Amino acid sequence: MIIETTSMNTKKFFEEALDKHLLSEKRKELLQAISKKITATYIKDQKVHLNFICTHNSRRSQLAQVWSFFAADYFQLDNMFLFSGGTEATAFYKNTVKTLQEVGFTFHLTDFNHQNPKYAISFEGSQKALVGFSKTFDDIHNQQPYIAITTCDSADENCPFIPDALHRFHLPFTDPKVSDNTQEEGEFYLKINQQIAREVFVIFSEVKKQIQKHQQD
Repeated sequence: MIIETTSMNTKKFFEEALDKHLLSEKRKELLQAISKKITATYIKDQKVHLNFICTHNSRRSQLAQVWSFFAADYFQLDNMFLFSGGTEATAFYKNTVKTLQEVGFTFHLTDFNHQNPKYAISFEGSQKALVGFSKTFDDIHNQQPYIAITTCDSADENCPFIPDALHRFHLPFTDPKVSDNTQEEGEFYLKINQQIAREVFVIFSEVKKQIQKHQQD
């Protein structure tokens, strides 16, 4: 079953999300550090596993995984394997699904489960689909070794420490959950969706540049 809603063009949204003026110098430095480590791993192993981790694996970590899936295709980076997880499995939250649909992603329900359905997520022109569902960060689906990127905000005391990660970075985002069941719900989710798309764009564009530079040297 395909779940559809009115949407805009994913590529256009991704490109228009990029506004580096909205990034502080500290944030730019963090994104640069992440991109350098991804590049070094990619050059060494010819592949990278990224695992975006948050407490419930229902909102921010899912958004980061989906946009990284898109970015790997957009920047033509093969062998980029994108995962997400939490300290507990909950569900790919309905508002997270909705905000991604609104920017052009298609969700195909592959395993109906009231608590935690599974989706095949794709976009216009994609040659493959991303498997999306809520799971713990150490789920067997999340292939190791991986670079762990935690997305909990600094106020979240449950943001986990990942001892088995190849490398670890903390890239916090505000939890859109704060807007649930309010009039600002849709707008706030779209704002976080855009912010995550922007920062994923920066990371992956830098990875692409660094790999090209390495190949030319």
